[in-house]
Amino acid sequence: MNYTADMPTNELPKRKPTRSHKIDYSREGVYFITICTKDKKHTLSHIVGDGALDVPRVCLTSIGEVVNAHILRTAEKMRLTIDRYVIMPNHIHLLLYINENGTSRAPSPTSDNFYTNALIPRFVSTFKRFANKEAGQSLFQRSFHDHVVRDRHDYRKIAAYIENNPLLWREDCFFGEGDTETP
Repeated sequence: MNYTADMPTNELPKRKPTRSHKIDYSREGVYFITICTKDKKHTLSHIVGDGALDVPRVCLTSIGEVVNAHILRTAEKMRLTIDRYVIMPNHIHLLLYINENGTSRAPSPTSDNFYTNALIPRFVSTFKRFANKEAGQSLFQRSFHDHVVRDRHDYRKIAAYIENNPLLWREDCFFGEGDTETP
């Protein structure tokens, strides 16, 4: 009998980085960010209205209000422009614009920690930390998804997706995940 095969290992799973090390996340540009709640729980909002006369819209929970305040406050402090965003029940979509003023606070490309200290990851980390602290719980998954907006067509497509996300919630890839919406 082989006892070693039945023994648990102490190795942790190796995570792949979600952000490209080839991209300068502190340079001027538009970035599409998606942040999911921990276990994709529906803690941030509800989608209310589902008829032709009652267009579906977001109604933030008290936790969603805390998250919203910290998104806006962090963006202002870091001089980032939020072009548009939506706080869905279990995820957030943002279009962030880094302008020339924002880059003045970014680390230089020669810095050893250039990529880890870049504006987008720092923005996400900062707002999550303060929102978690005020909410008294860990609200978000460890990582986030980002996409560099390449051109006007890409921008229009993403902006429409964000704008229509509440309307298309039941068709969203995140709809069935996590627990049910909380009142």
